[in-house]
Amino acid sequence: MAQQTNFLYLNNLMRMLWEQHAAWTRMTIISIAEGLADEEVTTQRLLRNPGDIAAVFRCYYGNQIADCLKNLLTEHLILASQLIKAVKACDTTAAADIERRWYANGEQIVTFLSRINPYWSRETMLNLWRVHLDQVKAQAVARLNKNYALDIYYYDIGELHLLHMADELTQGIVRQFPQCFTFNFKMNL
Repeated sequence: MAQQTNFLYLNNLMRMLWEQHAAWTRMTIISIAEGLADEEVTTQRLLRNPGDIAAVFRCYYGNQIADCLKNLLTEHLILASQLIKAVKACDTTAAADIERRWYANGEQIVTFLSRINPYWSRETMLNLWRVHLDQVKAQAVARLNKNYALDIYYYDIGELHLLHMADELTQGIVRQFPQCFTFNFKMNL
């Protein structure tokens, strides 16, 4: 069980990690779409994000659950990268198969989350995750089509969406483990 911590600390940490998820996903999309030399190192940095998120979960749920989440999130990012590459290569058969597996992985993540925390309803998590996948896909398609304004638009709304998702995850953890949190809201006027 985690040591007692401040609610705001957890919320800020969760938001930072999902912000990094958005930012490094975007950078990887750009690197793949534009054929940049930094694609490998950018992808490696993106793939660090699941472990960082899992480290937070490890504090509350233990090693087995954290490792499972890390694996599911890593698969999510690898499939997204493969999907962008297949679309870029105009391999519609591979793209359709990878997209199907990507959305199935999203449903696995939702099922996993809703099983470990009673405050994360399957319906809410499914909606949050599907919107995330749809926004990442739209962002990548816009980038591949060189519609940079639309690419930026989907990144911006996707970033806000992931911050909302981070808040939902934080609230669920706090509700499930209230004994682990302090709620010191001091205002400096």
